[in-house]
Amino acid sequence: MTITQAMVLAAGLGTRMRPITDTMPKPLVKVKGKALIDYALDHLEMAGVETAVVNLHHFAGQMRDHLARRETPAILLSDEEERLLNNGGGLVKGVSLLPPGQVLVMNADLFWIGEPEGQPTNLERLARFFDPDTMDMAMLTVRLDQTTGHNGTKDFHLGTDGRLSRYKDGDANPVVYAGALALHSALLDDAPEGAFNLNLLFDKAIARRRLFGLPLQGHWLTVGTPDAIGEAEAVMTAFDEKA
Repeated sequence: MTITQAMVLAAGLGTRMRPITDTMPKPLVKVKGKALIDYALDHLEMAGVETAVVNLHHFAGQMRDHLARRETPAILLSDEEERLLNNGGGLVKGVSLLPPGQVLVMNADLFWIGEPEGQPTNLERLARFFDPDTMDMAMLTVRLDQTTGHNGTKDFHLGTDGRLSRYKDGDANPVVYAGALALHSALLDDAPEGAFNLNLLFDKAIARRRLFGLPLQGHWLTVGTPDAIGEAEAVMTAFDEKA
């Protein structure tokens, strides 16, 4: 199934990206000449997303101006200028702007390269993998050796049945959350009011055995610090040279 609506989480302060983010929002930081948020929106567009909500806070005016120049997908803005809602509360507010149904969710400071040509994209695969009857959320995951810019933390254990649990030392198949989810908006109906962290929803889904993971194809890049910009560009150049 194609999921045609999405949310991009883009309202954070980007404190680890200072001093760059003293004058601009992190989603507009450029990697190889393209703003980070456009990598995320391009992934969503290629997967068939027609409408995407983007939440705003830090230098919201710059974000509005940038996103106004984009034609596809259609952009809806979720304003958090008065109060940041963390990623969980931001998701709840943003998804409320969309019709009820399945939604793809992406962070604005990461993307991936090297997807196999002629095959469904990672987000297309995630949308097809997600089954709301048996899953609260389906999460794109990645092995540590497929990452650049990550701090080395192992987030989850991916079971042979596709279920995710919190990583514990010695687990055989550690994976990193790749910053992309599929969920049904009904999951958020009983979410807390105000600011909260998405980890709350992850842990509830794990307790119900309804958090599932899908391995990413390609190489994953997260850009959270100034040094990570050059690291990402070097990896992208190396991939281009191999192509």
